[in-house]
Amino acid sequence: MADDKAFLEYVVKSLVDNPNDVKIDRTVDEMGVLITMTVNPADMGKIIGRQGNTAKAIRTLLRVIGMKNNARVNLKINEPEGGRVDAPASAAPAQAMSASEASKSVDAALDDLKGI
Repeated sequence: MADDKAFLEYVVKSLVDNPNDVKIDRTVDEMGVLITMTVNPADMGKIIGRQGNTAKAIRTLLRVIGMKNNARVNLKINEPEGGRVDAPASAAPAQAMSASEASKSVDAALDDLKGI
């Protein structure tokens, strides 16, 4: 039933510039199948795609393969070391929420959920 791993390997290696750096691990537990993928940091943009659309499409196709095999398939894409760069402080929104405002909004959200 490793169709999902073989499919993912084929698709990802077709997309990236460094196919030899693609590493895919597959584990099965009571929650279903977890496929963990690592690619060359230079290829992350190709795997994620604009606004995450490529990654979403790959995940959707893996779920379809999983449904065919009566399994829940999830994909985790490992982030490379130093991969995420936080935005500079100047890019922060002009109006930041104070801590008391943030806790009030969290409390309001929890109250809304209790009403459901």
